[in-house]
Amino acid sequence: MTTLQIEQFPCRSDNFGVLIHDTATGATASIDAPEENPILDVLEEQGWQLTHILVTHHHHDHVEANLALKKKFGAKIIGPRDEADRIPGLDETVGGGDKFKFQEFDVEVIATPGHTLGHISYYMPGAKTAFTADTLFALGCGRIFEGTPAQMHESLQKLAALPDDTVVYCGHEYTEANAKFALTIDPDNRQLVKRAAEISALRANGEPTLPTTIGLEKQTNPFLRAGDAQIRQHLGMIDASDEAVFTEIRKRKDNF
Repeated sequence: MTTLQIEQFPCRSDNFGVLIHDTATGATASIDAPEENPILDVLEEQGWQLTHILVTHHHHDHVEANLALKKKFGAKIIGPRDEADRIPGLDETVGGGDKFKFQEFDVEVIATPGHTLGHISYYMPGAKTAFTADTLFALGCGRIFEGTPAQMHESLQKLAALPDDTVVYCGHEYTEANAKFALTIDPDNRQLVKRAAEISALRANGEPTLPTTIGLEKQTNPFLRAGDAQIRQHLGMIDASDEAVFTEIRKRKDNF
């Protein structure tokens, strides 16, 4: 039976590398390519050959190793059409609504602009897994460098609409800092309080806080909870639009 094996590992100072491996064919994809050596180490450890790189956006800490890995393995690089001129080694471009196959697994491309204008996320329904890079973090969302709060809010709503049991892999280990901020926005959320304590314990032991799930994020991530009555009351924004509440939360996080 074909299964998808997923390996997550630290890269750079706070990035995550993720490799996905099709057990039937041996095909292996790297989700982004933040740093060459940690990716090579995991490939060697597992005895895998890299066949694909699935790029989410053009930032240097997600594409730095593209060319080196392509040269070494001949890996096919797939990435966002709207950022094609800024991504080294790109072979194939995709955009929101597109679908392609990673061996037997369907991959759905979700346009998630905000952090960058062309950012995309990859969703594999057969594996119940999404790769959201710098759009959706555990208990947070990416900084809005190129897009608008409205774009980022819409992008997060698309991800929140995925099934609750979808496992989410993100681009960075920011969860502990995100938890501290989330508690200032949603202090009476018991699930958040409990989760924040669990996160502190994980980090104290040097363990990762990821992956997460869509269901858990909907319960505890303030950026997915702009419609929540308690959050609105806490912010003094009872009658504001969800977009306005989201914009205020993002502004507060930027200044936290």
